[in-house]
Formats: sequence, structure tokens, C-alpha cells
Amino acid sequence: MYAEWKQIDEKLIRGGELILDLEFLERYEEELEALNQGKVSTPYRLAPSYIQLLDAVRHLYQKPHRQLERFTRNLHRLVPYFPSADYSGLRKRILALDPDSYRALEEKQEPVAIIVDSTGVKVHRVGGWVEQKHGKKKQYVKLHFAVDVETNEVVAIEVSTDDMHDVKAFPGLVEEAKNRRRADCWLGEGTYYAGMIFEMLEALDDEAVIKPRRNSRMDTRSTTQRRAVEEFLDLGYEA
Repeated sequence: MYAEWKQIDEKLIRGGELILDLEFLERYEEELEALNQGKVSTPYRLAPSYIQLLDAVRHLYQKPHRQLERFTRNLHRLVPYFPSADYSGLRKRILALDPDSYRALEEKQEPVAIIVDSTGVKVHRVGGWVEQKHGKKKQYVKLHFAVDVETNEVVAIEVSTDDMHDVKAFPGLVEEAKNRRRADCWLGEGTYYAGMIFEMLEALDDEAVIKPRRNSRMDTRSTTQRRAVEEFLDLGYEA
């Protein structure tokens, strides 16, 4: 019993672990030189990678920009190489960030299986008054994404409003994911069970592994989907 509590305590303690990856320091001067090239006014002192680090700290710990300025002062005392910064300048630099979401993707040459899905994200303080005044449904942002099954890395993502069906977002995900992975198999739940998707993947010579509907029928217009229905009827829903 004591050993179990000790393991629980250790997990809770590790929850407060903060690791600063300072590998970007190796190219810090190069980043600043490229950023200030051709700049006439006061040169930048903070490299984009450092701004990204500060933005990550701000989001993780829900810090306003003034407290983020205090963080840079303390960090400057510990690591003099990092200059401190004022909160207004930090806010402008953070808003101007355009990070590459796929920069850290693992490079792979062999074909992989990719799974597609979507999820809704509520937009803070948007639509509440409209909903109360006019009785309209409050909208939310919808994220469509494709994930490498082996590495769990997101290889494609699209953002839309909540009225965009997953089937319409699918072609864009395939096109974007193909730029980063050699995919030969696509997995999806029942919402992607459409003849257009089956025919599209057949044209790409890719396999479609999509959850069929319980009431799937053989009289569908898509021959590719018809073969999937035939296999489904032969194996049964659970199989």
C-alpha cells in the first residue's frame, strides 16, 4: 500500500515539471541576423524562437503579458543571454507569430495509414447575445485533422465553421497530408461513409477503411462503395 502511495505522489510531483529546451540557442544569432537584415530602425533583440517559447509559457500558465515581462526579467537573471522585454513589445511580436505547425514532423518514406476525424471548439464570448436575442444557434469552430496512426502526429488540419460536413473537408485533408506522408490507407468513422470518398481513394490507389452504416445497401451508385457494402454484409457489422 505504501509503495502505491509513493508512486501516486511521484506522479503528482512530476506534474509540476517544467523543462526548457534551449537547443534553439545554437542558431539564436543566425535568427537575429536574418530577422534584422535590411531593418532600418532599432534592431530586434529577441529571436522568433524565443518569442515562441515565451508564448508557450504564456498559454501553459495562463499568464497576461505584464506577468510575461516579469518572467523575462527573472529568466534574464538566471540566463543573461536572454534579454528581458516589455509587455507591449511582447504582445506585438506574439500576435505576429506565424509558426510552422509541421516543422517537427518525423520524416518517413514508407507508406503509412492515416486516420481522419473532426472536433468542435467553442469560441470564447462569441454568439451569446445573438443566441439570447434572436434564438439562433451559437456557432463554433470545427477542426478537421488527419493523423499518422503509427506516430500519432497530425499531418494535415483544416479549420471551418460548424456547418461544414466532414465529407467536404476530406479532399483537402488528403491533398495536404500527401505532401508530408506516403499514405496508402485511410481510416474514418461513419460520417465519412460516402461514395465520393470511396471513389476518390480508389483513384489514388489507396485503401478505404471506413465504418459502414448498419443499414448499408447494395444499390448504391458508387461501385467502389458497393464492394465495401458487399464485404460488410459478408463479414457482419462487428467484424
